[in-house]
Amino acid sequence: MSQPGTADAARAMFAGDVASRSLGMELVRSAPGSAVVRMRITPEMVNGHGIAHGGYLFLLADSAFAFACNGHGPATVAAGADITFVASARFGDELVATAAERARYGRNGICDVTIRRDRDVIAEFRGRSRIIERTAP
Repeated sequence: MSQPGTADAARAMFAGDVASRSLGMELVRSAPGSAVVRMRITPEMVNGHGIAHGGYLFLLADSAFAFACNGHGPATVAAGADITFVASARFGDELVATAAERARYGRNGICDVTIRRDRDVIAEFRGRSRIIERTAP
């Protein structure tokens, strides 16, 4: 049986996450407060400018953020988030989102996610989390 505060919580969440899995995301690594998620840009993700639609980049970062926050065990959701697009991604690009929790205080947290294509930074995301379920002591 898994204990709260292990990567098992994030892996269980990923197993039930139809949205992330249907886009071909792969949970590469997870631990309490961190996660790495990979996704390849498909033709369906490209906008009218021929670049990856920002909504898909946000979704990738948001998924990595969710797995990092939920790796602690208690159910945690986004209270807010913002993203800064640094460079464009294109069809065929393999993107890797690396999430790292920066702070946890009470039921709140802050987590940063960097999306990269190889070494190039594509986007920076900051998410604010809120625990909605407390675990028994």
